[in-house]
Amino acid sequence: MRKKQNVYMSKKMLKFEIFVDVQDKRWEDNIAHLQALIESSKNALLEVVQNDVWFLNKPKNFSINLALSDDKTVHALNKEFRKIDKPTNVLSFANVDDEFFEAELEQEQDISLGDVIVAFETMASQAEELEVPFKDHFCHLCVHGMLHILGYDHMKDDERSEMEALEIAILKKLGIDNPYQE
Repeated sequence: MRKKQNVYMSKKMLKFEIFVDVQDKRWEDNIAHLQALIESSKNALLEVVQNDVWFLNKPKNFSINLALSDDKTVHALNKEFRKIDKPTNVLSFANVDDEFFEAELEQEQDISLGDVIVAFETMASQAEELEVPFKDHFCHLCVHGMLHILGYDHMKDDERSEMEALEIAILKKLGIDNPYQE
């Protein structure tokens, strides 16, 4: 349920933070300059989608919580919230889907858009299996999770095509190859 609005707000005016919670030390051991990588991913994402996500044009302080976790934690969350009894690479819990989001947007200055949780072991094994650099796959999953937080989805074919095209465009800005190319 994304609404489009043709109002432009410069990136200088947009306040958008990623609060990172490193829950597993292996993340820091495997990605040099972790915070800068996350910030670059966020900036590339905003460059591509900012004018298409209706609420980003409001003068608010937006944030996303990014937890760099492990399979055990993600498995438990996946089981509890999606009824899938196994870990996955990334989970997103978007507040934009909440029935009270629009009211909060009107009343509050600080808007938490939701939570993204990435599982270290699953992400690392996928990167190895796909033969892509660890940091590239990490950026892809961060972008994927943040797009979910902004209201994008991939349950239907047209949604999947739109979301994949956005991921490809964002990753290209980061110098990362198309992850869907065969």
